[in-house]
Amino acid sequence: MLPVDLFDPRHYANVRKPALQGAETLPAWCYTSQAFYDREVERIFKKVWNFVDRVDRIPNPGDYFVFDYVGVSTIIVRGKDGKVRGFANTCRHRGSVVMEGEGTCKQMQCPYHAWTYDLDGALIGAPFMEETADFDPARYHLAPVRLEVYGGFIFLCFDADAPDLKAYLGDFIDNTRGYNPDDLVVVRRQEWIMECNWKLFYENFAEQYHIPFIHKTSLNRQKRKITPPEPCNGNYVALYTQHPGSRMLLAGDTGFPAIEGLKGRDAEGTYYPSLHPSTMMGWCIDGMWWVRSDPLGPERTRITAGSCFPRKTRARDDFAEVAQRYYKRLDLTIPEDIKASEDQQRGLRSPYYKPGPLSYLERLVNTIDNWVLDRVLDPPAEAQKQAAE
Repeated sequence: MLPVDLFDPRHYANVRKPALQGAETLPAWCYTSQAFYDREVERIFKKVWNFVDRVDRIPNPGDYFVFDYVGVSTIIVRGKDGKVRGFANTCRHRGSVVMEGEGTCKQMQCPYHAWTYDLDGALIGAPFMEETADFDPARYHLAPVRLEVYGGFIFLCFDADAPDLKAYLGDFIDNTRGYNPDDLVVVRRQEWIMECNWKLFYENFAEQYHIPFIHKTSLNRQKRKITPPEPCNGNYVALYTQHPGSRMLLAGDTGFPAIEGLKGRDAEGTYYPSLHPSTMMGWCIDGMWWVRSDPLGPERTRITAGSCFPRKTRARDDFAEVAQRYYKRLDLTIPEDIKASEDQQRGLRSPYYKPGPLSYLERLVNTIDNWVLDRVLDPPAEAQKQAAE
């Protein structure tokens, strides 16, 4: 049974405890309740920077794709000037969606009444409006959506007052610069629909406890050195593990040469950052992959994954053959994680479920859960004021 007030801080007292000092997991309703999910959408996903895709998805002027996310549809398009922009996918006339899917266009035209917009969002055509008094096309520009790019990664933010992307990512930028991210290209994208809450898959990526059991015949064959979480100054958490070879491959497989110019610990292991709210990455010696956990409701999630390599690697004659070894890893392990997350969701629906303790291998689960609560719950002073009223 749900409590009367889901957002009373007292319900989360044990989640707020430090990891390994009595900290527990979130209550079940944080993964099943529509009210909790709605609060996450309004206070997290519509307030922060959300990773979308790579700019190489739209390499030429006029290339576009539509990104539907937490109820907001956005057109991502490359302009005639080469700049990538985001526009709300709603016509300034009567609100119809303007574009669908992805492709290449010279202009963007609403299918309903043929209002037409240039690639910079300006209204350049509006049939039969000549008799409308004071009609000025300059007043009906497509609504821009905040879009910024780091290292070829596209991010959107639906909040005009949020800090810029650089401030949001913090030292994640410095920690990944050595991989030359601007030179990467996505060579394959995959998508799955998962019947569970978005946080379960995101939490799963940040902990090492499940690997011997969920990935016992895949990832567990790789020698692992358990390391503490990385220090992070930004809206993300991270792990790093030192090892020979590439973790984009399964044990025993060989692949491509290392990224040119890779130095220090970047060349000696794998960096695993999780960008809040829901993007997971693996930065390896020869390339990287990203997985985005998109909420579709309290118990439904879309998983999108991209595999990235340097342009020089992509141009190799043997690329198509060798790349299959890299795809094999994600094709095997992501379904394993999806099955584990869906099983957890089923168990969380039980009236007998109670939050449990965390192990030293799950410290980042506690960090993630508290990042969510910091945004979903009211600040202490405001909560006390509401209680008094």
